[in-house]
Amino acid sequence: MKNVRVHLGERSYTIRIGADALGDIGKVCQRHFRGARAIVVTDTNVAPLYAGKTLASLTAAGVQASLFRIPAGEASKSMRQLSRILDKMASLRLDRGCGAVALGGGVVGDITGFAAAVFLRGVPYVQAPTTLLAQVDSAVGGKTAIDHRLGKNLVGAFHQPIAVVSDTSSLKTLPEREFRAGLAEVVKHAAIADPRLFSFLEKNEALILERDEGVMGRIVASNCRIKARVVEHDEREAGLRQILNFGHTLGHAVEALAGYSSELLHGEAIAVGMSAAGRISCAMGRCAPGDVERLTALLDRFGLPTNMEEPPGLAVLKRLLASDKKTRRGSPRFVLMRRIGEVEPGIEVSPRLWRGALAG
Repeated sequence: MKNVRVHLGERSYTIRIGADALGDIGKVCQRHFRGARAIVVTDTNVAPLYAGKTLASLTAAGVQASLFRIPAGEASKSMRQLSRILDKMASLRLDRGCGAVALGGGVVGDITGFAAAVFLRGVPYVQAPTTLLAQVDSAVGGKTAIDHRLGKNLVGAFHQPIAVVSDTSSLKTLPEREFRAGLAEVVKHAAIADPRLFSFLEKNEALILERDEGVMGRIVASNCRIKARVVEHDEREAGLRQILNFGHTLGHAVEALAGYSSELLHGEAIAVGMSAAGRISCAMGRCAPGDVERLTALLDRFGLPTNMEEPPGLAVLKRLLASDKKTRRGSPRFVLMRRIGEVEPGIEVSPRLWRGALAG
């Protein structure tokens, strides 16, 4: 078992990483939920796999838990599903000594965290991520949200979990496409902050795609350390934390074009967005072509898309980016590469570069 500590004063917490970590989630919740009651929010894909194990651990630790399922998929990050969760929390008469457990991927983690942030003006919650993308990124850092028809994650709050329990054995049950999509965020962290991790990914492609337990445990822990370090310096995305948005400006636009559907997973959209950001960086003279080639080659080896065959017109891109959270005074801001392991946030980019960068 590996532990990574996120140091945020009174909001500090520990990320527990290891095979069969879910077996200890009851003990974790017992320490933090004084009221010994909890709601476990999961989705229809994860419930048959891990709900029983989670509930058994909670029961054994003396925590009375109720299971609540939402439909699997990005469409569940909605006001309707949020309202359903809040209705259930109210009907259970949870108080501030009780809590929530987010059992699943990024969608479940985001909406459960947001529900915990707004119910009774804030109740504690535990992240129990079961996907690679959630374990290395979305479950850490306290960003919670739902989507709005005008854009992704437009309605949300910063609300740190009290603990993160990452059971790496759950990666074995991920569909191949979901696993590869999670690797996009792994590549992102290496590209923005850790050239040694980037080299490790290049050299260990086969073991990674085989989901080797030792390699994946190391990768999840390395990514959590990067994310923790950034969040500790900038909890509310006022400065440094913006580097975590590498690939997300155009990536979110690409995702919106697909209608947040299974046609394009979040990680796949971010892979396209990172590749485009790399090309823009090169076109603006901010990084060497070789660094962009390494980035796109690694994404390609992991089976991720690096361009769009038919990018939308400039007018469509402008409309999509106008509602992006990173837009300032009507102009979207990009995170651009300097080299592998170093990026610069908050850069304004000429619209004439957007479409070409997406095309590759």
